[in-house]
Amino acid sequence: MPESQPPAPLSAEDAKLVTLARAARARIGAVEGAAVRDGDGRTYNAASVALPSLSLTALQLAVASAVASGAGKLEAAAVVTEASSLDTLGRAAVRDVSPSAPIHLAAPDATVFATVTD
Repeated sequence: MPESQPPAPLSAEDAKLVTLARAARARIGAVEGAAVRDGDGRTYNAASVALPSLSLTALQLAVASAVASGAGKLEAAAVVTEASSLDTLGRAAVRDVSPSAPIHLAAPDATVFATVTD
């Protein structure tokens, strides 16, 4: 189980990730939205996908978009969800690219309730 810590105040850049994740979720009424920032400061956001032949968490899709665009490192990630914890597949996707990038978890109202650091 990933370790989470009580949230510290977010930097402006990390708060932007929460805003982007929230917008991605709301745009299509998805279960969750996510956003990541790469080592060059570019951001990628996505919503969860649930098709008969394909199922991806929002965080998996955001990471895949970053990697497909050439990102070699992630600085941070955010997930907006009604779940109480981070899904293991999304966490694994972030850790494949950046072992130490913080992953902020936020409720649909953008209240950050945890930050996963491992």
